[in-house]
Amino acid sequence: MISFVIPVFNERESLSTLLDELSRAVESNGLGEAEFIFVDDGSRDGSWSVLKGLSARDARVKAIRFRRNFGKAAALTAGFGEAAGDVVFTLDADLQDDPAEIPNFLARLGEGDGLDVVSGWKRTRHDPWHKVLPSRVFNRMVSGMTGAHLHDHNCGFKCYRSEVLREVFIYGELHRFVPVLAHARGFRVGEVEVKHRARRFGRSKYGFSRFAKGFLDLMTVRFLTRYGQRPQHLLGVAGLVLFSIGAAVMGYLAVAWVVDHWIRGEDHPIGTRPLLIYSTALLGVGTQLICLGVLAELITSYNLRAEDTYSVAERVGQDPGAGAGDGVAGRSGRDPASRPR
Repeated sequence: MISFVIPVFNERESLSTLLDELSRAVESNGLGEAEFIFVDDGSRDGSWSVLKGLSARDARVKAIRFRRNFGKAAALTAGFGEAAGDVVFTLDADLQDDPAEIPNFLARLGEGDGLDVVSGWKRTRHDPWHKVLPSRVFNRMVSGMTGAHLHDHNCGFKCYRSEVLREVFIYGELHRFVPVLAHARGFRVGEVEVKHRARRFGRSKYGFSRFAKGFLDLMTVRFLTRYGQRPQHLLGVAGLVLFSIGAAVMGYLAVAWVVDHWIRGEDHPIGTRPLLIYSTALLGVGTQLICLGVLAELITSYNLRAEDTYSVAERVGQDPGAGAGDGVAGRSGRDPASRPR
C-alpha cells in the first residue's frame, strides 16, 4: 500500500488533473494498491465540493475538511493519521510536483541498504529570483546547522517509510523540517532530483514572511534536536557562564574597593562605576537562565515518554508486532499516561 497525503488550500482547478496524474503514475508503473488522502485546509474556493466529487468517482480517494485554515503542518498531521500505507508520499496540490517522478523516489528508497526518507530536490525552479535566492541561502543554513544535508528542505514532494511518521511529531510550521527531525532520530535521509513545473493555476501561498518564520522554526528545530531532552545543558550552561562572569567582575570591584579604601586611603566608590551595573545584570540573567533550565527539565521529565529517548531499527527473537503500531494512524498521540513513572 502506498499512501499519498496532499494538503489543499484553494486549489479547485488542479485537483481533478492531479488525481488523474497520480492514478496514471500508480497504474502505469504497477505500484499496486494506493490511497489518495486530500486534506482541505480551510479552502474558500469550492475545493471541498471538487474533493467530494472525486471521492464519489474513485474509492481510493479520502478527504478531510478543516473548519478553517490551520496550516500545512496540521494538514499533513491529519493526513498521516489516516494513512495506512507502508510508504507515504507528500506533495502539493498545485501541479508543480510531477507524479511521474514517483518511481524515482521508490527506487531511491530501496537503493543499497535503503533510505527511510527521500526528499525532492528542485534543481531548476520556476520561481522568481527573490524567492529562489533566499531559499538557497536558507537550505545551506539548515544543512549546516542540523547535519541533514539536503539541497531543498522546502520541497513538499517527499517520500517516507511509515515508521518515520510514527516517531516524528510536527506542529506549527515544522513540516519542512520532517527530514531533519527524522535524521535526528537516526533515520537515513536522502534526496532525488525532481522536475519543478511552472504554476498553472492560482498564486503562491507564501510571501517574504515565510523566510523569517523559517529561520525562527530552524532555531526551534535546532533546540529540539540537540537539547529537547536535556534543556538544562543549554540554558544552564549559558546561565553559569553569565553568572560566573558577573561574579568575577563583582569580586574584582570588591577587591578594588578594599585596596582603595583600606590600603591607599582613597575614596573611590564603586557605586558609580558602570561595571557594577553590568555585573549585577549578568548575575541576574545568569540566575534566571539556570532557574529556567531547572523548570524546563521538570516539564521535560513529566512529559517525556520512554520511546522518545530512542528509535528501534529492528527486532529479533520476539513477536514482530511487539511495540509496533498499526500503520501510521495514531503515531502522533502524546498521551501523558504512557510516560514512564
